[in-house]
Amino acid sequence: MPRTIHVLNGPNLNRLGKREPEIYGRTTLAEVEALCRAAAGSDSLVFRQTNYEGQLVDWIHEATDAEAAGIVINPAGLTFTSIPVLDALKMFKGPIIELHISNIHRREAIYHRSLVSTVATAVIAGLGAAGYATAVQALRELLEAA
Repeated sequence: MPRTIHVLNGPNLNRLGKREPEIYGRTTLAEVEALCRAAAGSDSLVFRQTNYEGQLVDWIHEATDAEAAGIVINPAGLTFTSIPVLDALKMFKGPIIELHISNIHRREAIYHRSLVSTVATAVIAGLGAAGYATAVQALRELLEAA
């Protein structure tokens, strides 16, 4: 039976390919989605992006209520500031993979303390857009092992 994986993206990720390409590369969000869909194989994939904290919280609630198999989340700037995103993720029972395109630990100090990491099953950072496919594949492997 196919499982559903949610890939959730936070603020400014709709600007991938244009925003600071020296940090985030030139891959667009549409191309990232295609990478995720290919990596999902036979699993169903919900792929979303929002610039609004409340919308991201609502989507985490939807994944929780739908008993999604797992979440890959790049909360972007909300990683470091959002208690509501953290609290919503605490309610999710499946594996959560936190994802960052850049290596947040090699960046300015403001990016070093992730609230999301405290509830994430795993963290992937610094692999560029390819990290998304890696995250989806890793999530599928975690689900197979469970």
